[in-house]
Amino acid sequence: MRKNYLWITCAVLLLSITIISWKSDNKTSAAASSSSRNLFENYVDELYQAANLSASGLDEAVFKKAVTGFINLKANEKISPFSSILTVIDFNKPSHEKRMWIVDLVNETLLLNTWVAHGQGSGVDTASTFSNTDNSHQSSLGFYLTDDVYFGKHGRSLHLDGLDEGFNSAARAREIVIHAADYVGEGSIAQMRRIGRSWGCPAVSPNVAGTVIDDIKGKTVIFINGNDASYTSKYLDEDLSANYVFPSEVNGSVMAKL
Repeated sequence: MRKNYLWITCAVLLLSITIISWKSDNKTSAAASSSSRNLFENYVDELYQAANLSASGLDEAVFKKAVTGFINLKANEKISPFSSILTVIDFNKPSHEKRMWIVDLVNETLLLNTWVAHGQGSGVDTASTFSNTDNSHQSSLGFYLTDDVYFGKHGRSLHLDGLDEGFNSAARAREIVIHAADYVGEGSIAQMRRIGRSWGCPAVSPNVAGTVIDDIKGKTVIFINGNDASYTSKYLDEDLSANYVFPSEVNGSVMAKL
């Protein structure tokens, strides 16, 4: 009986130690995750401030989404480890405002802020509806990769590939591209109090089209934001991006990478 009692006591003690260790590991893991998340949020805020993006009108919450996706795409080797260019388009803003930003994240610099068109099926001055369907003439939300430059009916243009299944994955088939359009710019705003609309392409002014294409061609990230509660993306996982940027601590110092 005494042996049985000792065996049971040892088993209970071992189980207790295992549970305590498991809880401790979980707490440590949760604390590390929380620390990485806080560091990531501070990191995005510092980028936002350093590039003076507030003065240009870019919403910080939208920028944070874009950076989150950019980092997750880098972590998944969808873009070059040396890539630093991120383009943000915010269709929550009306078309008469400059709502396209090209940012160099490594150099913490705003390269360009300009006007960009949305699809005529998405709304008049502000885009409110979005589609991944051909002939809808609507814009599509989400993350894109730029590809090659080509010459088409709008002149020198840039192919785009949508990365969010169901939201922009038909971009290549729909011929959604970056191209120049005469209806984008101050002249149209003076006449109509808004810029003209495309058939779904993020068209830009002929005055800046060459600069835009040259700055973002060749597998860089574009994030198009808009007011659509149904939009989701696997690239918006902040924990994954936080753990990628802040993977470890060495001698008490956080080692960040981008």
